[in-house]
Amino acid sequence: MTVPALNELQTKAQSFEINNETKGARNVLEWAYSHYDSDKIVYASSFGAEAIVLIDLIYQVNPYAHIVFLDTGLHFPETYEVIDKIEARFPTLQIERKQPALTLDEQADQHGTALWKREPNSCCNIRKVIPLRETLSAKEAWISGLRREQSPTRAATEFLNEDTKFNNVKICPLIHWTWDEVWEYIRERDLPYNTLHDHGYPSIGCFPCTQAVLEDGDSRAGRWTGTGKTECGLHTR
Repeated sequence: MTVPALNELQTKAQSFEINNETKGARNVLEWAYSHYDSDKIVYASSFGAEAIVLIDLIYQVNPYAHIVFLDTGLHFPETYEVIDKIEARFPTLQIERKQPALTLDEQADQHGTALWKREPNSCCNIRKVIPLRETLSAKEAWISGLRREQSPTRAATEFLNEDTKFNNVKICPLIHWTWDEVWEYIRERDLPYNTLHDHGYPSIGCFPCTQAVLEDGDSRAGRWTGTGKTECGLHTR
């Protein structure tokens, strides 16, 4: 992305009104789906709590939006259950379940069993980063549910971000939302959500790398516990 284009992006991001019911999220989505052709923008969804809010807002703006779920083959049954419920609730959304090139058996043959234990970054790269890169190769922008409150690594996230990793624009409508506001919205709209959230899972990824937490912490608590790893690689340079 050229410097003039980046400056224009930053200027546009500063223009979104955040003192409204959705803290700017609806405005950002309306701009995104009017600015980009429908086949040039995608929402990469984890189907966690933030995702449920975004899906509902996206549906209000573009009921035929393209959503991609990175189906690693290692998700909890509860995650697949909530996807089925979302598909029933929002039947016109185009929800794609993107799988890696390697099956779990093929990955084990090439890299050894339980790669997520020995080299979690490599496993995330194979099962999440590469599949998303394939999806985004034909896109100009992608939407993400990042919130500034989630962790220190996400505290500087803007509505519109230059994504040098995937060479496009990353749009983050929920940056100003709190965890409590996410849940207030879900309950007010009676939206389906992953029931693991009711059992101590603030952030839900692949089952070998996600644990319940006993104490309040940042919303990324429970991911890759004890490894020093905090991100799967989608949001790091």
